[in-house]
Amino acid sequence: MKILTVSLLVCALMALTTAAVVPEAEPVDKTEPSVQEVVPEAEPGNRTEPSVQEGESHSMETYTVCPSGWTGFSGRCFLYVPTPLSWANAERNCQNRGGNLASVHSFNEHHVIQSMIWRLTHTYPLTWLGGYDATQEGTWFWSDGTPFRFNFWSPGNPNNYRGGQHCLQMNYGDHKKFDDDFCSYSRPFICARKR
Repeated sequence: MKILTVSLLVCALMALTTAAVVPEAEPVDKTEPSVQEVVPEAEPGNRTEPSVQEGESHSMETYTVCPSGWTGFSGRCFLYVPTPLSWANAERNCQNRGGNLASVHSFNEHHVIQSMIWRLTHTYPLTWLGGYDATQEGTWFWSDGTPFRFNFWSPGNPNNYRGGQHCLQMNYGDHKKFDDDFCSYSRPFICARKR
């Protein structure tokens, strides 16, 4: 009985000590969107990838704050939508969320998106991004209007197989890179929007 009493007193003392050290929480502004993840922005010329850790803090870096469920990186917010849709319907869905199908502008950005998909699915499913060349074969555009400069194609792609592959998917092949595919196929997709 004495051991139980001593154990309870030690636990109570530890709880009181911890409570005394924890600072009081700041008041929450209910008009701001809730934050699920805070991720440091990439700095130009910095080839190291920031850690995508919830609640991590770095004094010298700028953060992207996103609504709940979205992942922030480099001034934008990304959302993985597991519902398979055609490319056009996925784009419309992203527009309804205030964005577009995601454009990808660097390897770090691609890696952050892949990591987000992995965390949610524990796999790398073929996933629509916002790239398309339906206007002119071989001239790729991003649906958000940004320049298409980052090329991360799987070997032998884009190949316009059977003359009708005009939409960009990620996670293709052994290296999990870009591929062109038929826009009518249903795939999960990534939305992106400015923070």
